[in-house]
Formats: sequence, structure tokens, C-alpha cells
Amino acid sequence: MNGPKRRIFTTRSCGTAGFTITKNRRVRIRKRSCRSSRRAPYSSQRAIPPAAVSPRPGDVERQAVFSLRGKPLNCFGLTKKVVYENEEFNLLQHALNVEDGIEGLRYNNIVIATDADVDGMHIRLLLMTFFLQFFPDLVKNGHVYILETPLFRVRNKQETHYCYDETEKQAAVKKLGSKPEITRFKGLGEISPDEFARFIGPDMRKQPVMVMQDTHIQQILEYYMGKNTPERQDFIIKNLKVELDLVDEGAAPAATAGVNKKIA
Repeated sequence: MNGPKRRIFTTRSCGTAGFTITKNRRVRIRKRSCRSSRRAPYSSQRAIPPAAVSPRPGDVERQAVFSLRGKPLNCFGLTKKVVYENEEFNLLQHALNVEDGIEGLRYNNIVIATDADVDGMHIRLLLMTFFLQFFPDLVKNGHVYILETPLFRVRNKQETHYCYDETEKQAAVKKLGSKPEITRFKGLGEISPDEFARFIGPDMRKQPVMVMQDTHIQQILEYYMGKNTPERQDFIIKNLKVELDLVDEGAAPAATAGVNKKIA
């Protein structure tokens, strides 16, 4: 592709719209100007769906956000007809400009952003199923990613550290000392617009969605997204991993419990 790399974020935050990041004056105006077009189908490949909006002022030429309303459809085993019948799939297809192939892909990086909980993981699987089922070349050519967002914020009056796992959190607590405030992020909706801007900047952490050359995509989808519920349940039980949040003796008890305390 010619020109600078661009990214589109497909986001969903359970319990909230997941779009506090779009609530600034410039984006809200752009969103209103496109709202009327939601009523009619898109007849032009150049049309940008109203759900594709910029996460930050100044990034409209290289980043966009596509919001999901609830969990997407499990499209495994369905024909591509569902892409046109399902409003969100149809809008996403037009936002990416991949209806006739990935040659016209509008955004080089497709980054899936969800809550780091069970519902968020399910939404990731449903979106990956959509791409693997109907647009596998996007995955094979390295265009699809999973966004990593921090699980903890550790701060005092002078410093703020964002931590992506328990080890990073313990290191931040040790560095700041003297009972720092610890916030456990439960979803995208708890992250402020300014904070989210940090996580989708040049230093964002993202994991590529990859398939090996000899991978049989349909077999994988059938196993994880098909109707073999007992077999899949047995696999999950045998491979289940549990992560525990350790209690820090040096941390403020209320903050450790997930209760925010204001810093004066």
C-alpha cells in the first residue's frame, strides 16, 4: 500500500459504549454529519460508515475507530450473504474497503480492542472468526492485531505507571513506595480519553493474529466456534489457567481493592 500506515480499531466495552475516546468536539461534529447516512445502504466504496470516527484530533488521516453494538454474530458456517444482511458486518466491510479483495484495504492495521475479561475474549473470538471466515488474507498478510491495554494504574503525586501484568504492577509499587494508589482497570470504559490516547499511539502494545502456512482454517473454526460443545468444554477445563491479583502490603487497602482514591 502507498502512503503512511493507517489503523482502524474495532472496539467494544461491555457495560459501556466503549467510546469515551470519541467524545471530543471535533469527532462529535464529524459523527453527526454522517449520522443520516446510516439509514441508507452504501453504494460507493469510498463511503465511510458513520461508525468510523477518529480517536483523537489530528489523527483523522491515519486512525479511526469502529464501534460494535453488543457481541457480533458468530458467522462460522454461514455464507458471505450474512456480511450484507448483518448491518455491522456490512459497515465494517465498507470501512475497510475489502468487499472485492484486500488490494483496496483502507487501513493497514486492524486492531481489535475489547475488555480484558471473559466477554471481551469472546468478542475477540467472534471478530477473528469473521475475518478468518470471509477475509482470511487479512490475517495471513499480517493486518489483524489484538490491542493490549494495561490492567493496572499505579501512581502517586509525582509519577504514574501503567502496568500490563502483575509483575509490572509489583515493580511499580516497589519503585513508588509509600502506599501508592492502585487502580484495576475492568474495561475500556474505565480508561479516560487521554489515557486511551497513550495506548493507541506509536508505542502501543498489540499482538498479531497469525495462522501458520499449513493451518487448515476451517478445521480450527469448526473446533473453536462450531457445535462440538462437550469436546470444547473438556479442552477448556484441562487447559484452564487462573491469574490471581496479589495483595501488596505497601499499597493502600482501598486502592488495592479496586476503589479509586483521589490524589490531592
